[in-house]
Amino acid sequence: MIIGLTGGIGSGKSAVSLRFAVRHGIHVVDADLKSRVVVEPGRPALQAIVDRFGDAVVQSSGELDRAALRERVFRDPQERLWLEGLLHPLIREEIVIDLASATSPYALLVSPLLVESGQHRMTDRVLVVDVSEETQLMRTALRDNVPQQQIKAIMQAQASREERLKHAHDIVSNDQDLAALHKQVDALHQQYLKLARGEIQ
Repeated sequence: MIIGLTGGIGSGKSAVSLRFAVRHGIHVVDADLKSRVVVEPGRPALQAIVDRFGDAVVQSSGELDRAALRERVFRDPQERLWLEGLLHPLIREEIVIDLASATSPYALLVSPLLVESGQHRMTDRVLVVDVSEETQLMRTALRDNVPQQQIKAIMQAQASREERLKHAHDIVSNDQDLAALHKQVDALHQQYLKLARGEIQ
């Protein structure tokens, strides 16, 4: 059984997935990490990006300058669509391979673009980490030290809060403290174990 975990930027997906992994030993596949793998130096995707955007999106180490690229694609929706068209199929391949190696009772696919990229179709259930948009802005600004305008552009490129919740089988609210978050995750873990064993539908 595969659970898709999603939420907007700054919602707390990492805190939720970490609890599933560390406390409960669940195999976690992180689409964000896979998106880094497919653009590593020497990979064809990185060369395609350089051909399109020039050397300004590459660091002196030869690695992709993700901040520079992000700034470019969020200024121009067409460039963002081109980039997604290049990367999404490659990321999907990496995800499929990793999920196939899972040995825990169920696996977790963590992706900020679970709904938008169609990755939710690879899952049996969708778990949404839900917070207010004000909380998203505040947390992301503190964490990434980027302008609110850029955060808002990223939020607009992601599914709306309402759209994500429409796809949700389960919801974790992350407007409180970490203890409250962990309590919700622990309860869901018990539910997912029963689902994986076929004890509940």
